[in-house]
Amino acid sequence: MSHESMANRNFFADLGQLSLKMRFESDQRMTFTVVDGGGLVPDGHTETVAVTSQEIRPEVFLTSWKEESGAAITHLEDVERGRVYSRITLPDGTPLALTGTIKPLD
Repeated sequence: MSHESMANRNFFADLGQLSLKMRFESDQRMTFTVVDGGGLVPDGHTETVAVTSQEIRPEVFLTSWKEESGAAITHLEDVERGRVYSRITLPDGTPLALTGTIKPLD
């Protein structure tokens, strides 16, 4: 089933060093909960962020947000193939590239 937006969808992303649950309330708002922070973020940390999300092709979305910590995140979420590509700029300016899996939870 193809969706034209991320709104009202829930996902689990496993990026190796970091895993999280993501709940998109709309295409502009998402709440994430860190399952395993891998030393980057405390396990269990939950935050609601403003997001920008755009469909690139059916079931592929480019999503970005900024966290309270100052970290800036961009994901390419290929739901169809179950892959997520993450680019993070940590609050100190350090870039981080992670790749992993994404699974719908609905």
